[in-house]
Amino acid sequence: MSKRHAVPIPTGDSAADAERLKSLTQLFAPLPVRPEQLAGFADMPGADDEPWDVLLATLGIEEHTALKTLADRVGVEFNSEPKSHDSAERFWERIPAAAARQHHVAGLMNDGSAMTVACAKPLQPDVYAMLERNLNMPIRIVLSPRAQVGNLINRGYEHQQDLVTEIVEDLPLDESAIESAAGAVSKGSDLLQLARQTPVIRLVNMILFEALRRKASDIHIHPLEDTLAIRYRTDGMLVDAFTPPLSLAPAISSRIKVMAELDIANRHSPQDGQTTVRIGPRKIDIRISTVPTIFGERIVLRLLDQSQNQLDLDALGMTKPMQGELMRLVDRPTGMILVTGPTGSGKTTTLYAALDRIDRFTRNVMTIEDPVEYHMDHIGQVQVNPKRGVTFAAGLRSLLRQDPDVILVGEIRDAETAQLAIQASLTGHLVLATLHTNDAPSAISRLQDIGIEPYLISSALLAVMGQRLLRKICPVCHNTGQHDNHRCEKCYGTGYSGRVAIYEIMTMTDDLRALAMKSADAVALMAEAVKEGMRPMIFDGREKVELGLTTKEELGRVLHDAGNV
Repeated sequence: MSKRHAVPIPTGDSAADAERLKSLTQLFAPLPVRPEQLAGFADMPGADDEPWDVLLATLGIEEHTALKTLADRVGVEFNSEPKSHDSAERFWERIPAAAARQHHVAGLMNDGSAMTVACAKPLQPDVYAMLERNLNMPIRIVLSPRAQVGNLINRGYEHQQDLVTEIVEDLPLDESAIESAAGAVSKGSDLLQLARQTPVIRLVNMILFEALRRKASDIHIHPLEDTLAIRYRTDGMLVDAFTPPLSLAPAISSRIKVMAELDIANRHSPQDGQTTVRIGPRKIDIRISTVPTIFGERIVLRLLDQSQNQLDLDALGMTKPMQGELMRLVDRPTGMILVTGPTGSGKTTTLYAALDRIDRFTRNVMTIEDPVEYHMDHIGQVQVNPKRGVTFAAGLRSLLRQDPDVILVGEIRDAETAQLAIQASLTGHLVLATLHTNDAPSAISRLQDIGIEPYLISSALLAVMGQRLLRKICPVCHNTGQHDNHRCEKCYGTGYSGRVAIYEIMTMTDDLRALAMKSADAVALMAEAVKEGMRPMIFDGREKVELGLTTKEELGRVLHDAGNV
């Protein structure tokens, strides 16, 4: 409706003008536009540049109502809470951020033939033409409120610029970055403003970059009484990395929350979220958890770098005889195979390494996980999402209606999930699942503890694999922590770099099933399993010590049994 880009608005001075004003008024119906308002519209301040804002002010109508009414009138979609899809990346790459913010437009989805764009300010045909030129494709308009479009714009350009470009360019964390960020924090108190300060953005990016450089699986940001501790979990061990000033805690927390779309104003309740960053060709999924402590918010970030994962049983350290036994079990058409161990012991990695070897073209393989840690071709993967009703139990029920041959359950946490998994294994499916127990025989006792009948366990269970991860001796410093009279940069002075797994497999026999039916304890089950040929994982660990892969001290630390190592 601007003077430059729309049909000139008649003044109403003649009968013809009055008729045209009447026609224009009818075009806007049911918006309450009167002919006399249109007649003086072109002379109103801002009408040339901001016609929609001036129209709203003139009519005294609320934005949400006006957008929905206009959308219904002209036959376009109205979306009060638009969500941007990954396919809209073309929009953030080709449309300048300043233009998107000025005209309140944000990319939603690219279906290959047109880009769907959320717009908070209609009546700007020149802007639509500019979008189509820059995108080199047609656009499909969706009307949305200004606040929601603004949030989409912020997140879109943050992901495209701050998280993608800057992480690639940033060097490992140094004191100047910390000082710069601290200076920026001292200049402002608004949390959202802090989260968007360039020094703070760069500081958080450097923390992420350094964690990935060290191949850390987790980042711990822990406010203490007078300092802020940033620690990395590398090869299963937490190590102190940096201690920036405590004053940086709110800025770092706010920045991470903005990345994960969490509530930055809520500092008194636990929150969970996720985000994704890229470093070159590598895509890093980040799971974020925050909890309030007496000195401030404690944040833990779990880093899932799929490019660093080894989906190969040889690389994991499994011996050839044990690989043969595992693959014979995985080739079975029905039954249940459990992999046990504490959190972070590599259970899911082992299951995926086994899945990588089976025929996924003739067998329908599906998984239900939290989170989906690996992406593998030719299998269907479902992400647990309790907020949307997708629990392990609910997801497993849905998977059973998808005609699966093999089902991977990321973790058996409760009786309902265990019951469904057992029933699935008894009705023509092979079920692979993980369970938190100390060793393989304890899995039977654990299933009984959560309410599974002994006869179901003995009928369904094919085998239980127990495992742990041991740190490997650093190939550069050979466990000394020193190289060329300096701290070894490969292992950062720890003497270890990377990890290797140790395993035990308890294959169910008639005698073990008889003990399970009698609800025998883990000690009796272990004795019988060893009697029938099971090699406890401590023997696998001793072999790896003899091969020079790890140390006797590391084996004792992990198995808590230094006296018998």
